[in-house]
Amino acid sequence: MPLSDAAVRNAKPRERRYKLFDETGLFLIITPEGGKWWRCRYRWQGKEQTLSLGTYPKVSLRLARLAREAIQKQLRDGINPSAARKACDAVQVDTFEIMARAWHGDRAPRWSAGHAARLLRDLEKDVFPGIGKKSIRTITAPDLKAILQRIQERGAVDSAHRVLQMCGQVFRYAMAGHHAERNPAADLKGWLPAPARTHFATITEPPAIGALIHALDGYPGSFPVRCALRLAPRLMVRPGELRQAEWSEFDWEAAEWRIPAAKMKMRESHIVPLSRQAVAILKELYPLTGRGRYVFPSIRHSDRPMSENTVNTALHRLGFPQEKICGHGFRALASTRLNEQGWTPDVIERQLAHAERNKIRAAYNRAQYLPERRRMMQAWSDDLDALAEGATVIPIRRGAS
Repeated sequence: MPLSDAAVRNAKPRERRYKLFDETGLFLIITPEGGKWWRCRYRWQGKEQTLSLGTYPKVSLRLARLAREAIQKQLRDGINPSAARKACDAVQVDTFEIMARAWHGDRAPRWSAGHAARLLRDLEKDVFPGIGKKSIRTITAPDLKAILQRIQERGAVDSAHRVLQMCGQVFRYAMAGHHAERNPAADLKGWLPAPARTHFATITEPPAIGALIHALDGYPGSFPVRCALRLAPRLMVRPGELRQAEWSEFDWEAAEWRIPAAKMKMRESHIVPLSRQAVAILKELYPLTGRGRYVFPSIRHSDRPMSENTVNTALHRLGFPQEKICGHGFRALASTRLNEQGWTPDVIERQLAHAERNKIRAAYNRAQYLPERRRMMQAWSDDLDALAEGATVIPIRRGAS
């Protein structure tokens, strides 16, 4: 059985030293004096060898496992870890890559799966090739600057800011575990140019909105994609939340879609009140995909949700390029129109699942605004229908009703 944090932490000294085994060669030696030493056993050219990985608690179970994975990778690459890493406990365990992966593993449960995957891709693509194998204690601001310059040169200023922020968090994580003395990322604060502030393309003029809704209703492609297009402006959720919708999350009697926290950007569960129109669209779709897990399954793999590019591709097919409207733009469209119509900003922001910095106020808002959000979502669907039918739109204040 693999080790647990509790088993390592609670291991007591005995009269003679003994071992606790994890997996794939990793084990912990407990000495009569109470010392806890990590070791990793492997075979090189038919001979068994052992490497020291440091001592607990300075080297946690997670870090020891990451070091073991690094050793396994060296073996797959035809490298003898013992020859390559003579000072294993000083180098193998405290490389930037190992620290970054430990930081990412600890933080990932708080993020959405997409956000966690994007951060890991950034690290693997831009950071690890440059400083991944260096001891985190030896990395300097010029080392980081060289990485950021390469990212900048390809025009990805936003990515450069994200990478700098991540590196700073990794260094602070290492400092908390006594694996680093300072954070060189702080020396580069203000060095990068400010990122260009861009907004998701959207449509806000009433006649254009009406034409868009009319086009979505007549999408000639597959029926599930047509339903996704028709629901996108009515539900006001992020594209990733829409495409990953599962039938089990819908409550027909309450006319609600309850999105689990794990799927939300802010890691908080979210309620989407369903208008009559939204319920009708879902009930049309249910006979086709209702036996499966996902409301909008992938064409090729029914056990997976549809691709993240499906909605944007369908919009382009209808004659709406991304510079005019994109899947995320439906949220901006709704926010703009609802604010113009006088709905309470807090109600709109809560329905968009934007973060509330004040946690007490956020808890209050989630409960307090639900009745008004129900009224707003029904009025919004009615408004979209009226626009699609070519009705003349006169902004009215409905929020206080």
